[in-house]
Amino acid sequence: MWSHVYSNVRIECICTFWDARGAVAHSLGRPTGGLPVDAASISVIDSSVMERFKRTATCGELDSRRVGDHVVLNGWVHRHRDHGGIRFVDLRDRYGATQVVFDQHTNRELFDRAHGLKYEYCVAVSGIVRRRPDAMVNTEMASGEIEVAAEELEILSECDTLPFMIEERTEAREDVRLRYRFLDLRSTSMQRKLKIRHATAFAIRDFLNSKGFMEIETPTLIRSTPEGARDFLVPSRLHPGRFYALPQSPQLFKQILMVSGCDRYFQLARCFRDEDARGDRQLEHTQIDIEMSFVSKEDVFEVVEGMLAHVFESVLDVRLETPFRRLGYTEAMDRYGSDKPDLRYRVELSDFSDIAERGGFNVFKSVLSGGGAIKALVAPGCAHYSRKQIDELENIAKIYGARGLAWMKVTDDGLEGGVSRFFANLTDEIKESLGAVSGDLILAVGDSWKTSCVALGAVRERIAADRNLISEGFRFCWVVDFPLFEWNEEERKWDPAHHMFTMPQERYLDSLEDDPGSVKGDLYDLVCNGLELASGSIRIHSSSLQRRVFSILGIGPEEAERRFGFLLRAFRYGPPPHGGIAPGLDRLIMIMTGESSIKEVIAFPKNTVGVSPMDEAPSVVEEKQLAELHLRIVGDVEE
Repeated sequence: MWSHVYSNVRIECICTFWDARGAVAHSLGRPTGGLPVDAASISVIDSSVMERFKRTATCGELDSRRVGDHVVLNGWVHRHRDHGGIRFVDLRDRYGATQVVFDQHTNRELFDRAHGLKYEYCVAVSGIVRRRPDAMVNTEMASGEIEVAAEELEILSECDTLPFMIEERTEAREDVRLRYRFLDLRSTSMQRKLKIRHATAFAIRDFLNSKGFMEIETPTLIRSTPEGARDFLVPSRLHPGRFYALPQSPQLFKQILMVSGCDRYFQLARCFRDEDARGDRQLEHTQIDIEMSFVSKEDVFEVVEGMLAHVFESVLDVRLETPFRRLGYTEAMDRYGSDKPDLRYRVELSDFSDIAERGGFNVFKSVLSGGGAIKALVAPGCAHYSRKQIDELENIAKIYGARGLAWMKVTDDGLEGGVSRFFANLTDEIKESLGAVSGDLILAVGDSWKTSCVALGAVRERIAADRNLISEGFRFCWVVDFPLFEWNEEERKWDPAHHMFTMPQERYLDSLEDDPGSVKGDLYDLVCNGLELASGSIRIHSSSLQRRVFSILGIGPEEAERRFGFLLRAFRYGPPPHGGIAPGLDRLIMIMTGESSIKEVIAFPKNTVGVSPMDEAPSVVEEKQLAELHLRIVGDVEE
């Protein structure tokens, strides 16, 4: 808050104007007699008017060096305030905001016209840049040292009553913000995220180009080659009964590009997956698709680490420590209970099986005799937790498959509560092996190894959030040595753990069929702050090896030829060894901006049920369109 005397009127406020690049199609004509603008004044702005009010400066660039300059600003009314004979308007564009002053003592007609301005009117203003009095300098604005004394005003278009205040967007319901996404995108926060997304894409292209990569577009209409999610199908008008599919990823095409001799390929690829949306997933998303020939995974790591280091430094002025940490899949699960571990806090899981074997808790003994495992973690400073709080943690463990959550509180006198009575003779050994001290809470899960890890890993995440243990910054790591296959108990068959084109590690090549569950793939995930940012692998480039993998997955020669024949055919013509990765651009921007949903970093996202409230997609189409595609609707159409 500031105060100053303008033309004998004391003012105690500030206001600002915003604008954005782009052509304006309509305007309100200048009213006569100083009356407020009304609908009758609407007219089409001709080129001469727009030429006269052509922007000469953005709202974010003016400072004290421009004092005395005559400027023209275009933008939106962000704030306005009347104080007697002075009207302040903050004009906003995507570059920033500038305070514009209308003074009735200088120009009464102009002051009266400015009185009709409302929030989000699109206007043009010309005037003189002048320095603000010292008492009125606004240090929170880049242009806070100056203001523009208005000489002319052109109203380019009006604005209806706003469904929400733009700078208070987070207080509005998500469905309202998505319906009026064009207003939501005007906000400072969304403009910032769009700018970061643009700068990131530019930095990615700049880096990869410098490393000899070519950006090559792959088709959007392809044959259906399911990759784990449902395909979006597109009916063909010219070939009735046949369908294109939208690509879940460019996987097969980028491998064919390697066969084609394009040894360093990349693409900011649009990908489509018909699956349920969630915070870090959308029906359509963008990935940074990368593939290279004649490489090992170390070469892929080097490129990706260099690319991300370049992006973070050029966009956020943040220096990443490289090379990134490497964790084996088994180690990541053992220590963090997740194959996408958050390394920003140090709470880790420990093996509790040996102690459990010597304790008196029969539930744990039964788990061990059945081939299971006991995992434990220390929740620092949580001995004060009530039974209700512990029950909440147990419910989290049960969501992830655990049958229960054992607990013990560490006090100055030893272990208390929960299952402590079964381990009274092992108190000192437990405290030493787990690193527990007085005031801590020990939690343990007994089940299969994977269930014990995953369930306790979820509890770990909850404790870190509740206790504010998560540090600032970006913690990257590579997770390697994943299983190549995983058993599908429901269908009684092997499924690919990632995808079916991943090269098995060399030591398993002679014994693939003997024990598929033990085979590890030459694949890797990139993780940042507990989120999987990318998945990649060294690819199979041998037709015979690819057929062996297909056979393990229950895909016979005829089905393989039908689904992947064009890839297998290409592999008969001298394919090079190759590998790649595909970081998610949306997730990367989400991490860089500190958001928890990729909807906040996509210009026009779908909601959680796959609908776009702004343009109301998906929509019903006319019978004529269906007939042209030889389609008809069966059953009721959802209103």
